[in-house]
Amino acid sequence: MGNSSKLSLALVGLVLGGSLVACSDGRAGAADAANQLAGAVSALDVGAVAFDGKESGAANEQLKEVFQGLAPDKPAVQAGDLAFEADTATFPLNYTWKVGAEEWKYTVSAQLKKSGDKWLPVWKPAMLAPDLADGEILTRSTNTPQRAAILGAGDVPLVTYRPVVNVGIDKPKLGGADPADAATKLAQLVGVDPAAYAQQVAAAGPDAFVAAITLREDGSRTITDAQISAIPGGRAIKDYLPLAPTRTFARALLGTAAEANAEQIEKSGGALKPGDTTGTGGLQQQYDAQLRGTDGIVIRAQKAGLTPAEIQSATPDQRRNLFETKIKAGTPLRTTLDPNLQQLAEDVLAGVGPASAIVALRPSSGAVLAAASGPGSNGYDTAMLGQYAPGSIFKLVDSLAMFRNGMTPDSKVDCPATLTVDGRTFKNAEGYPASSLGSVTLRDAFAHSCNTAFINARDGVSQAQLESAATSLGVAVEAPALGAAAFLGSVPGEAEGTEHAASMIGQGKVLLSPLAAAIMAGSVAKGAPVAARLVLNPNESVADPAAGGSGTASAGPSSGASPSGDAPPSTVPAPAPAAGTPVTAAEAASLADMMRAVVTSGHAGFLASVPGEPVGAKTGTAEFGNDNPPKTHAWIVATHGDLAVAVFVEDGGLGATTSGPLLKEFLTRAS
Repeated sequence: MGNSSKLSLALVGLVLGGSLVACSDGRAGAADAANQLAGAVSALDVGAVAFDGKESGAANEQLKEVFQGLAPDKPAVQAGDLAFEADTATFPLNYTWKVGAEEWKYTVSAQLKKSGDKWLPVWKPAMLAPDLADGEILTRSTNTPQRAAILGAGDVPLVTYRPVVNVGIDKPKLGGADPADAATKLAQLVGVDPAAYAQQVAAAGPDAFVAAITLREDGSRTITDAQISAIPGGRAIKDYLPLAPTRTFARALLGTAAEANAEQIEKSGGALKPGDTTGTGGLQQQYDAQLRGTDGIVIRAQKAGLTPAEIQSATPDQRRNLFETKIKAGTPLRTTLDPNLQQLAEDVLAGVGPASAIVALRPSSGAVLAAASGPGSNGYDTAMLGQYAPGSIFKLVDSLAMFRNGMTPDSKVDCPATLTVDGRTFKNAEGYPASSLGSVTLRDAFAHSCNTAFINARDGVSQAQLESAATSLGVAVEAPALGAAAFLGSVPGEAEGTEHAASMIGQGKVLLSPLAAAIMAGSVAKGAPVAARLVLNPNESVADPAAGGSGTASAGPSSGASPSGDAPPSTVPAPAPAAGTPVTAAEAASLADMMRAVVTSGHAGFLASVPGEPVGAKTGTAEFGNDNPPKTHAWIVATHGDLAVAVFVEDGGLGATTSGPLLKEFLTRAS
């Protein structure tokens, strides 16, 4: 090899060597330092980061002070590309904060300096927030909108802000009095557990007001301000809360709204914060996001230590707005509930001991006018969610199936006193008239509710035909227009032997809710399947219906089935999407004919005196449980002009004698 070749190779080696040195001069360490800083700021802990010009502990304290007003939120921070100049590198820090339902994004500049073989971040407050100066911190102020109302028919407010007083012990006003003694006396006055309340007072801080009870300020309050103030520390603080007209008004259906508890806040995924009002149960919980609206939030940079008085007196405002979300009022939830009929239904059920319900709807529109669950339901929504054997009101379904096999109300059927199927004996209800035994018209068998006649028809009416007829009358189907959680019934499509026989009289695995029963009767009055409607504007103005616990619930079998229902939810088949063959006007007219016969010649003659248009009805009694004699559900459904009503009592004897008088009172007072 010549000298020139050797020289060339030497030069190439020198250049390559220089390149390798340049690539390993510590710049990779700069990227690591930038990423370490971004990760530490994301965690709001830079105590392990070595800084240029700032001791790590002091930097960490300043960072925590700057961001304390945004707690418990933390930013997501990423380091961008580095730009090098001698022993200095600059790079962007890209911040993303979750602020309410929105994101606050900003980019600030950060700097590294090389110190020996290490790259150290240069501490500056401006790398935490745009133009942040020494001595400044970030604050967050929140403006929460009032919760929107729940409206009834004609947009009459059902749940709206009403005056209340919060009664409790104001600890600064105790003076030298014994807190435990004062708490015990107040608890005894307002009727709460003295020991538990005394514990709450003892655990609260010295400046706390500890509420014992909230009372409506509607003229019904019997505990006076004088009685409260006579107890050391006792105080009644006026306030307003979103409330229904009374404590019990449609409570199971509407739910309640109150200050969010710790569990609700934790499960909300940041949607709720301490002090927020949120819904529990019913429509209040289902449509919480729509009713709650959206907070207005302002993030500001300001001098640390400013007092409220200093902020208020400063002109112009010395604080700088860095980010803002606009307040958005909640949207009122519009429903079809008639407040007068709802209250009437609750009044009628007030004295009923077992679980009970009254549902009234308008067949022409499907509007649910009342859905009342009695006091014996213990807060459960029996009216909408109950799952019970319907007994003889299901003979409306049997009769429709029989019409489709060629029968009419005048067709003859055999009504024996008893009937045995596969070893099981079926009989008619106690007191069945002997004059309606033997060969009778289908109308007469329906009017007097002959069980044996309908069971006798089992060979000509398959279980699949029963299921089809049920969906034709609007039950055991989905209810997309309802807008509320509900159970619309279940009719198995397959059953044999005694189970099929039991289905013919609304027993076995056949289940309805009071709402479904009202829909069934309403479909007869309308001459077409009723599509029930309760909520008129579900999820209006809610971008994500799944957020905040809001959404239109399925009308299928509820996972929260009544503890006293007749089947666990896991055994209940899903509802059909819609009726395969809707009931026709002619079929409905024949059913209406037979319902009228229940009043004119059957055992619901007590309804003949109801004023207004003629009443059609069907009673039902369904056995349940293992007692001997068995307990029974008492049912009755009726049509009265453009009104369909179902009345149910869980442990109620006969439908005619237990639910019948309740129905008569409701229809008479509603007329």
